[in-house]
Amino acid sequence: MAEIIPFRGILYRPADASQPDVSAELAPPYDVINEAQRVALADKSAHNAVRLILPRDRSGGDSDEKYSAAAETLRGWMGQGVMARDAVPALYRYHQVFRAPGAAAEQAAIVRRGLVARIRLHRFDEGVVLPHERTLAGPKLDRLKLKRATRTHLSQVFGLFDDAQGAVDAHFAQTDARPCELRGVTDDGVEHRLWRLTDAQAIEAVAQELRDKPIYIADGHHRYETMLALRDEWRKEAGYCGLGSAAEYGSIFLCNARDPGLVVFPTHRVLHSVEHFDLNALLEGLAPDFFVQELGELPGVQQAKQVLAESGLLGPSLLLCSGARAVLLRVRPDAQSKMAGPKVLHALDVTVLHALVLEQALRISRAAQESQANLRYLKDVGQALAAVREPGVQAVFLLNPTPVDQVMQVADAGQVMPQKSTYFYPKIASGIVLNPVDPSEPADAVGSLRLPS
Repeated sequence: MAEIIPFRGILYRPADASQPDVSAELAPPYDVINEAQRVALADKSAHNAVRLILPRDRSGGDSDEKYSAAAETLRGWMGQGVMARDAVPALYRYHQVFRAPGAAAEQAAIVRRGLVARIRLHRFDEGVVLPHERTLAGPKLDRLKLKRATRTHLSQVFGLFDDAQGAVDAHFAQTDARPCELRGVTDDGVEHRLWRLTDAQAIEAVAQELRDKPIYIADGHHRYETMLALRDEWRKEAGYCGLGSAAEYGSIFLCNARDPGLVVFPTHRVLHSVEHFDLNALLEGLAPDFFVQELGELPGVQQAKQVLAESGLLGPSLLLCSGARAVLLRVRPDAQSKMAGPKVLHALDVTVLHALVLEQALRISRAAQESQANLRYLKDVGQALAAVREPGVQAVFLLNPTPVDQVMQVADAGQVMPQKSTYFYPKIASGIVLNPVDPSEPADAVGSLRLPS
């Protein structure tokens, strides 16, 4: 049973309320920002959210002092009125308006609609919030230290719910019709719009619609696991006020899996540092499990997408590019039966790649995959094709996107896909709304919603 409640968020307060533009303050999620981008974002504004999500210590370095520095920065901004906490609990309606990368200029903009709320935290084995990917160990400790110091969820987990009738979004119809209360455009051209829903009756109706629906994590598995770890820590504090505490809740953006603005891209694999790699030997070893088709020279971006899409209609398919060669691989039906786990995994391009190619044929262990000893990941097809020519790159595997229905089926079966299997575009902006956590503070509830003590 998913329990969604409103909260009193911390938001930017533009000096001119009639022009609520916070473009200079918003940032992408921490895990897609390189050092050059971090510097550029920090230079854009003294109050850019990157100073919170990727802080530096007081000398500009990367020591653990950066976490307490982030907490001081947030307190300072609130003291100056740059950011402030809302007085009334709200569900935050959030739209993202964008064009998919590579889309023609005349193509209409896409709108992805959702809401930001608090969600009661559950372990994955409780079957309320469901993962779909394996996670990497590294990022969790860094995020744990940052959240521990700031006592604030600085960004949201991205969750999905299945609502074919659109009942949840219907409760935001009047909200959507108003001018937004906060907006900003990030460097990727995505426009972010935010509203507050404070009506108790409407909030309760949304919560009731979501109560019997499982929540699927689309993006932010590390964030969610970090929220769980901190909840367990905060339960031990002297001031913890029980199961109704704000510490029992995480921060989540929820989107209907049937939303027409929900866009999913694949994440491609770049192979490197495999000892004694030999393309001909690899293809010979894969022949019993795959239909192997040489395509000749390397394709362009559109040709690569088209070839993969057409082959994907017949079965899980991969496009292997190495040197000057491009080879289309489509799994044989009898080979799928060799794979471990339930059949839902056998139908996924990414699990076929990992099980039959990376692990079975190339002997790359799960541990090596997690440490990225032989793999790196690229989301853009053009960049992936360009990487084929880079020194040290042995091969690139291009994939089709995983349909959202398959993501949910994997989660429903209690299974997980390999890490970085899906790329939900666009990313949620950092800084759009912050969720403070005080273990001694009761979580916000309105109307007849009641929290346990």
